[in-house]
Amino acid sequence: MGRYVVRRLLQMIPVFIGSTLLIFLMVNVMGDPIAGLCGDKQCDAATSAQLKKEFGLDKPVWQQYLTYMGHVFTGDFGTAFNGQKVTELMATAFPVTIRLTIVAILFEIVIGITLGVITGLRRGRPVDTSVLLLTLVVISVPTFVTGLVLQLLLGVEWGWIKPSVSTDATFGELIVPGLVLASVSLAYVTRLTRTSIAENRRSDYVRTAVAKGLPRQRVIVRHLLRNSLIPVVTFIGTDIGALMGGAIVTERIFNIHGVGYQLYQGILRQNTQTVVGFVTVLVLVFLVANLLVDLLYAVLDPRIRYA
Repeated sequence: MGRYVVRRLLQMIPVFIGSTLLIFLMVNVMGDPIAGLCGDKQCDAATSAQLKKEFGLDKPVWQQYLTYMGHVFTGDFGTAFNGQKVTELMATAFPVTIRLTIVAILFEIVIGITLGVITGLRRGRPVDTSVLLLTLVVISVPTFVTGLVLQLLLGVEWGWIKPSVSTDATFGELIVPGLVLASVSLAYVTRLTRTSIAENRRSDYVRTAVAKGLPRQRVIVRHLLRNSLIPVVTFIGTDIGALMGGAIVTERIFNIHGVGYQLYQGILRQNTQTVVGFVTVLVLVFLVANLLVDLLYAVLDPRIRYA
């Protein structure tokens, strides 16, 4: 196991470098950041040259990337065009989005897996058909529609929640936004768990456990569920980074000043330092989440061993 972890950590290095390089190149071709900084009024040549020199934009792209990566390894993600450190923006944005992601993941695990187990054990029955239709509707409806409808009904019409989240963004305020953010993923988790449970239920090891007279609950939890959760854990692990990076719509609807909000502002203002800095951290989140998922395989299925 130790050798596997070391090998995976070494493999993450070229992946991290390649991902950040690709992101850096893509962000730098979005447009002229100086034009976005100057606004509607075009900067004069002297001001534009001074700003490019100040932010290092007068150098070749490859040199800008090397300089940026050198600063990243020292914990410096650059300075936004408004003069604020990107790390300061991260310090305020990431805790909010992490809380929002935790709420969303809990919805996926608790509701998604529970519904998946129930429908997998009752495949073909009315409850199975009802849940399948419900998840199909959730997948079909765009997230911004779900968010706006819940905001209108729960926040404006019925007054059960505040239409927008406060700057504190407590867990209580993030329940509805977290449900909106997790809605599509929750539906996929339900369907994935259902399919995995239904397939493994017909396996030889399950029939053997039943023939030995083991209690039904033990057969489901100790044998059927553990092996069926492997693809579900894979999906949820990769979904962590996707939820954090894809929360732009949800955060805009509920006025949450998290990672999605900062990315939106960075893209809108062509603030390359902000966009690249936040996405670089999200790349690390993806890599670490995938590593943890691979390590969980051996916990869920004892047959899996790493050299």
